[in-house]
Amino acid sequence: MIISSLPVVSAEENSDVLTLRISNCEEYIDLGDWDEEEDVIDLDSGDIFSDKSMLEEFEDWYYKTYGKRVKVEYSTYGTNEDLYNQITLGDRFDLVCPSDYMCMKMIGEGMAEPLSKEFFDKSKEENYYVKGVSPYINNLMGTTQIGGEKWSDYSAGYMWGTMGFVYNPQYVSEEDVTTWKFLKNKKYSRRITIKDSVRDTYFAALGLINSDTMLKDSFINSKDYNKNITSLMNDTSLKTIAKAEELLKEIKDNVYSFETDSGKSDLVSGKVVGNFQWSGDAVYTMDQAEEDDCLLQYSVPKECSNLWCDGWIMLKDGIKGSKERKQASEAFINFISRPDNVIKNMYYIGYTSCISGGTDDRILEYVNWSFGAEDDEEETVDYPVGFFFADDESDEKYIIKTTPDQTKRQLFAQYPTSDILDRCAVMMYFDDKANERMNQMWINIRCFNLNSIPLSTYLLFAGAILLAVFATLLVVYRRRIFVKRIPKGYKKVG
Repeated sequence: MIISSLPVVSAEENSDVLTLRISNCEEYIDLGDWDEEEDVIDLDSGDIFSDKSMLEEFEDWYYKTYGKRVKVEYSTYGTNEDLYNQITLGDRFDLVCPSDYMCMKMIGEGMAEPLSKEFFDKSKEENYYVKGVSPYINNLMGTTQIGGEKWSDYSAGYMWGTMGFVYNPQYVSEEDVTTWKFLKNKKYSRRITIKDSVRDTYFAALGLINSDTMLKDSFINSKDYNKNITSLMNDTSLKTIAKAEELLKEIKDNVYSFETDSGKSDLVSGKVVGNFQWSGDAVYTMDQAEEDDCLLQYSVPKECSNLWCDGWIMLKDGIKGSKERKQASEAFINFISRPDNVIKNMYYIGYTSCISGGTDDRILEYVNWSFGAEDDEEETVDYPVGFFFADDESDEKYIIKTTPDQTKRQLFAQYPTSDILDRCAVMMYFDDKANERMNQMWINIRCFNLNSIPLSTYLLFAGAILLAVFATLLVVYRRRIFVKRIPKGYKKVG
């Protein structure tokens, strides 16, 4: 075999079409299958409607903007761990959208390609991300470091939110559901669901373990309040993981199920009355239930919650030093950060974009369109969202006049108040040893544990096996007797 010393040029590089490989969470982008009669967003600034997927729209826009054809090769994954496993097993992507802690892990392990200087150039018309990212999100990502590297140098925010409980107020009291202790409350035995995700469910367990500590006045009024919450909610010591394991085994016996996606439908159908959920899925669930005249609500535990942020990062193994691939990847981030596309995505998937729009007011207009009170509403309340849009909660421009129920429903889930955010912690990434301990904990919780079986059960099981063996031997013995009794002249037919 002759090995050439010349550089290998792929067929794609000689082609007029660049294939951009993107992986994203399931059901996490606008697919364009809108209903023309029901789904038109009629803003004062103009109607917004989607009849093509965001991926097709990007392909057209990229050609018009850069004069190069691009084809998106799009795939999805179930959990962050699924995505990481795919990558480590050899799947190659240019652009992926993991959650905060997984994004940090990829940065920490040197897998991520840094965003270019051109991406942050506000003078470029097509750079919608840097001109429109929320000042709150920009500050969050810009002040979080991974091994001395800024999170925002590698990742562009996509969607963000909190974690809490979606619940049916007809069956669950607000007092019960505003604490992590809701998960082990015997009043709701087998009527609550929890996430089938080690990181999210471990976070809930830490909320329970540290519940009393975090509610003390001395803790709440401490100088480093948020820093202390973040430390407690990212503790991976052997002692804490052992406590979490025992607690989650107790919770396992109390909840209806561990689930990834079925909790939404179980809550809507009435199988359960409470569901530990991401805020975006909470919005989806409340919307679906409302169609059946069931008004669900969303609650964030009073102890603390998770402030999560999913973001786009480029992977070195995909980009491989290609300027063209890097440009296409960054262009995709910018395209979906354009205000009209932000609105399409939020409307379609129910999550809250990290983009506030900058000087473009259409996203704020959309929030008013979605949650603002009608002119003839008799009872209204003022709901501030200025922290997200302008880093100023008191600015009257960013106060939504809404109905009282929205302070516990979709608007609250999408734009939590500043007091909620003050008691939120970001999930940080763990080192390999901590991950090994957590994974073993998860196996112990989710898999069948033979050591937990009482002796009496073993004896019954052994007796059943002996009985089955005896019955089998008896059948064989009787068959042999029958064969011996067949006359010698008998001839088998067929």
